[in-house]
Amino acid sequence: MTGRSRRGVRFPHNNKHADGHSDGRRASFSDVSEEGSPGKPKSAGTLDNIDEKPPSEQEQRQSEYEKKKANFITRTFWTFVMIGGFFAALFMGHVYILVIITAVQIVSFKEVIAIANVPSRARDLQSTKSLNWYWLATTMYFLYGESVVYYLKHIVLVDKVLLPLATHHRFISFILYVFGFVFFVGSLKTGHLKFQFSQFAWTHMALFLIVVQAHFIMNNVLEGMIWFFLPAALVITNDIFAYICGITFGRTQLIKLSPKKTVEGFVGAWIMTVLFGILLTNILLRSKYFICPATNLGANIFTGLDCDPNPVFIPRTYSTPELFFLPPKYSLSITMSPMQIHTFFWASFASLIAPFGGFFASGLKRTFKIKDFGDSIPGHGGMTDRMDCQFIMGLFAFIYYHTFIAFKRSSVTHVMELAIMELTTDEQLEVIKGVLKYLTNQGVVGPETPASFEQLLEASKLV
Repeated sequence: MTGRSRRGVRFPHNNKHADGHSDGRRASFSDVSEEGSPGKPKSAGTLDNIDEKPPSEQEQRQSEYEKKKANFITRTFWTFVMIGGFFAALFMGHVYILVIITAVQIVSFKEVIAIANVPSRARDLQSTKSLNWYWLATTMYFLYGESVVYYLKHIVLVDKVLLPLATHHRFISFILYVFGFVFFVGSLKTGHLKFQFSQFAWTHMALFLIVVQAHFIMNNVLEGMIWFFLPAALVITNDIFAYICGITFGRTQLIKLSPKKTVEGFVGAWIMTVLFGILLTNILLRSKYFICPATNLGANIFTGLDCDPNPVFIPRTYSTPELFFLPPKYSLSITMSPMQIHTFFWASFASLIAPFGGFFASGLKRTFKIKDFGDSIPGHGGMTDRMDCQFIMGLFAFIYYHTFIAFKRSSVTHVMELAIMELTTDEQLEVIKGVLKYLTNQGVVGPETPASFEQLLEASKLV
């Protein structure tokens, strides 16, 4: 009897409405009707109008297509923006290219540092982020100063304010670094030591891989626009042809870090990059704006530059020796500039070695489980994603140029550097007197010039 009576008892919390909520449950925010009355169930008619069917396969495909289309349009638009901006800066002059390189290295440094800086958001270590930017500023001051002192001696060494900074540049840079080092050691905190030393090592790695290599690219610009533009163009060309040859002939995977890279695309891009490089070199060597050093930072593509061309740009005739399978006194010959031969090695490096800079970046991204280094360029990802191969190529171009191409000779800036930094004031005056005497004997200046110089010296002593 008791069991039966209990079966007949109906508890309020077991009674459920049609909407699925029990009588004994509190009204939730989901129970609030459109009029704002809590606990008021929606009408059956309203529920019947709700489409609870999942999107069909055709709708999903359409959605994916729209996303890819939007991404393609964005990517294409910003590709043309970057190409247009690059060529505009290229034709406007060396200073504009230097500004772009500076911006690229700062953004790339920020992206790389941000990868390892994520844990610091949960730590009370604001000094760590500040130190990262201090290291960057110190390194840029040292490297920029080295370039300015080396390439712009004729401006720096004759300026009363800049001369002390130039003569003591390396010591000043060292002191700035020491200040940062002391501050880093003083900011170490127990419990965060592993993280702080990891940041120290990570920052210095980023400085070496990005800022130092970008410094050599800047030196390439000052040596002559061709030493900057040609390596950059070869890397871009190789990337394009690697994609084209890969989707056309690609069958064999090249490296596991980049599953889409194929051996066929790798080799095909090398061949096409070599051919394109030789053709591009033949065009560039006809313009002194590209082959002359940046002696005038105000020059542009329209004003041009003037210099004695490097012998590597002057065409030469190369003949084969007499061979047994050729008629007597008969040889094959070809006329080309030596630079086109050097371009073969540059294109080979851009095709066979520089891509490993991209593979290194891919491995780094896989380590931190990220798709891109950032979103600095819409549709393309981060700046580092686009420049990973350019850094190593720029460093190679600098070393190759100074090893095999640059010709050593004294220049006005070199003589001025020796006279200003290694001679006393009296010795400098003796040099000027000797030069004036020589120019007088050659008939370049009148005999009154040395006398006027002597009178000027006497007057200055009296004053």
